[in-house]
Amino acid sequence: MNIAVGSGNPVKRRAVERACPDASVAAVAVDSGVSEQPTGHDETIEGAVNRAHQALEEGDYDLGIGIEGGVATFSAGTDGREDDIYLVMWAAVTDGERVGRAAGPSLLLPGGIADRIRAGEELGPVMDDVLGTNDIAKNEGAAGVFTGGRITRTDALESAVTGALAPFRCDLY
Repeated sequence: MNIAVGSGNPVKRRAVERACPDASVAAVAVDSGVSEQPTGHDETIEGAVNRAHQALEEGDYDLGIGIEGGVATFSAGTDGREDDIYLVMWAAVTDGERVGRAAGPSLLLPGGIADRIRAGEELGPVMDDVLGTNDIAKNEGAAGVFTGGRITRTDALESAVTGALAPFRCDLY
């Protein structure tokens, strides 16, 4: 099986390779069609779906896979606190006819980082600034940092890709 993942990011390619160990996986850089920092589940899903469709169209592939990370707020409830902001990630898989979608884990952003996201900054550069790193998104990612390495960015994205592949692997869909 030939798969195109709609990104040049090596972490996203590794996540797909781990989810599809018997496939040939090509990284194809495509535009997500959404903002650099997708906000909310809808925009993040849209970016993943756009990437999947564009990747599939880039060559002779059986599946196109798109992965998009974003941030989303969840209601803090009635305790008067400001809504919490979470790191979210979505994957989409298409064969040109069907589309499977699934989310990876959602991780609460620490207060100081959430404040900077609310002010309009992007998560990757904020994380690099806070940690003194360069291109954290191509390494362990925020997921790896927030979980003390228990869940790396690759792990988190692999779970989203595996879920998005469900309609292609299970006859119940």
